[in-house]
Amino acid sequence: MVRSYRNLLWIIPLLAVGCTTKVSRVQSDSTIDLTGKWNDTDSRLVAEEMIKDCLGQRWLYKWEEQNKRPTVIIGKVVNKSHEHISVETFTKDMERALLNSGKVDFVATKTEREQLRDEKADMADNASVQTAKSMGEETGADLMLVGTLNTIVDQEGAKAVVFYQTNLELIEIESNRKVWIGEKKIKKYVERAKTRF
Repeated sequence: MVRSYRNLLWIIPLLAVGCTTKVSRVQSDSTIDLTGKWNDTDSRLVAEEMIKDCLGQRWLYKWEEQNKRPTVIIGKVVNKSHEHISVETFTKDMERALLNSGKVDFVATKTEREQLRDEKADMADNASVQTAKSMGEETGADLMLVGTLNTIVDQEGAKAVVFYQTNLELIEIESNRKVWIGEKKIKKYVERAKTRF
């Protein structure tokens, strides 16, 4: 029995040597595709295309002529693809760029507003009258950004073509009128040993 434990003690270090991990720092905008699935490069490409298109279209002229900035809220961007994709990576990039452009304002999302309302309620009980923030003074949004991310996979054995299509829309909240539709398509040819995508 003691001999079995001694043999096991020799095996553990050998297993540890065979399971080392190497990590290298790379530029955040470098393109690295390991699996052929959606990755940070795809998210960046979608954000860049949508930002450029959104700020360059005529829907914004209406507000500029009135010397106003439209207020936007981020609605649901639904992932309808076959992969688990965090759509917030490109919607946050978009929100940041549009806000920093000085042409668009944003208000908090539904989840963020709930947190803010809880904080205001807590302030009403605990903060001084001079510093407490009032309920019912929120800024209403003029437009909502919504969208979808879809995929089509064409596969034969270990080869596949994966097509991603992202659509984003700005909709006037009062009239339900769509004022901008952005689209970004990404197509990947993937070859791998495994046949499941």
